[in-house]
Amino acid sequence: MRTPAPDSRPVALTIAGSDSGGGAGIQADLATMAAHGVFGTSAITAVTAQNTRGVESSHVLPIEELEAQLEAVTDDFAVGAAKTGMLATTAVVETVVDHARSFDFPLVVDPVMVATSGDRLLEADAERAYEDLLGEATLATPNADEAEVLTDIAVTDEESAREAGKAILETGVDAVLVKGGHVPGERVRDVLVTDGSGRTFEHPRVDTDATHGSGCALAAAIAARLASGDSLEPAVEGATAFLARAVRYPYDVGEGDGAVNHMAPLRNQAAREPTAEDVYALVDRLVDADVSSLIPEVGMNVVGATPYAESVAETAAVEGRITRTLSGIKPNRGVRFGASSHVARFLLAAREFVPEVRFALNCRFDADVEVALEDLEWPVAEYDRGAQPREIRNTEGSTMGWGARQAFADREEPPVAVIDRGEVGKEALVKLLAPDPDALADRALTLESTLGQ
Repeated sequence: MRTPAPDSRPVALTIAGSDSGGGAGIQADLATMAAHGVFGTSAITAVTAQNTRGVESSHVLPIEELEAQLEAVTDDFAVGAAKTGMLATTAVVETVVDHARSFDFPLVVDPVMVATSGDRLLEADAERAYEDLLGEATLATPNADEAEVLTDIAVTDEESAREAGKAILETGVDAVLVKGGHVPGERVRDVLVTDGSGRTFEHPRVDTDATHGSGCALAAAIAARLASGDSLEPAVEGATAFLARAVRYPYDVGEGDGAVNHMAPLRNQAAREPTAEDVYALVDRLVDADVSSLIPEVGMNVVGATPYAESVAETAAVEGRITRTLSGIKPNRGVRFGASSHVARFLLAAREFVPEVRFALNCRFDADVEVALEDLEWPVAEYDRGAQPREIRNTEGSTMGWGARQAFADREEPPVAVIDRGEVGKEALVKLLAPDPDALADRALTLESTLGQ
């Protein structure tokens, strides 16, 4: 018989409806809490029959059942924070208010009134009952439509979001996060409003309709972080970053638009070691094959991005690059995350157009390499550093992103090789890209063997 090794975790509570499609509601909340290392408990308010296309039906549970769930959870668990989602009726809202008065932990209220699909999830009378609930809450997280319902202020920009947030503060809630996902624009701005000040959290908008469950995930992420001991502003900052990644890499499920990927950050973290091992294996293949003819004067770097990488810190690369020696080639040091700047930034920018591309390396480029690329008949692109706009040229670290946009934008077939012809003080290079390490190694070895013909 083995000795047990219990795992102690913070506990969070979600009070919301069940989504049979799994993308929102209780299901999304529990997945989000698990992704944050928090043990999730629940009190189900209603059962919905829904999927990625919309809500088919909704059945509100008896109030006695909701009360029994709330009492069972709070009587046994050391709840660190709670969040609400779909409450559906006035009676449900009032029941939650009664219990919230005795909560000794933070409460995040997501005033769910309309589903992402446009379906109404709250009866009209219940909207007025929300004022008492907000008075018991630490944070409210309305989207633009919900903020307008609560305040009669149309949220169309950052200024009106702040105005609506201040109006909602009058209910007694400690802080309001007016979400910007429904406000048009190239960037999403979530505006946090408090009595003292406020802050705007900004992310590039993702061109997707697969946002089912995004509001649930954000509120649950904030609650999970509060339960783990974060103060409010860091909890909101971390949760908005979590949601940005979950929306960038949505689940492709169902016949509708799909749902946000609550597990993307967790899976990305789990993939770090395998990604580093892939880079090691790729480097070993190049060293064993002695691809000296591909090594540029600045040295070669090999970079691998985790599946959901969003920053250079989430790319593994050879520290110090690969260089020629008297007996072949060798990496200067080992592989670590964040070791590459140039190739890593290019790879991340390329992934904006072809997300499945995860590995890249830089090779020398000259007339012989150009002929070899032509012989191989690969899809090849290039960019001209001399054509950079002045603001790009004068901004440190911007050239790689600009170059990737020139190479990948508006192409039916993405390139596997991108030529940078260089300029004064900048060596000409070609970058090879692939979705997996074996494919990248094969391309490098094929190019090297073609050079020798």
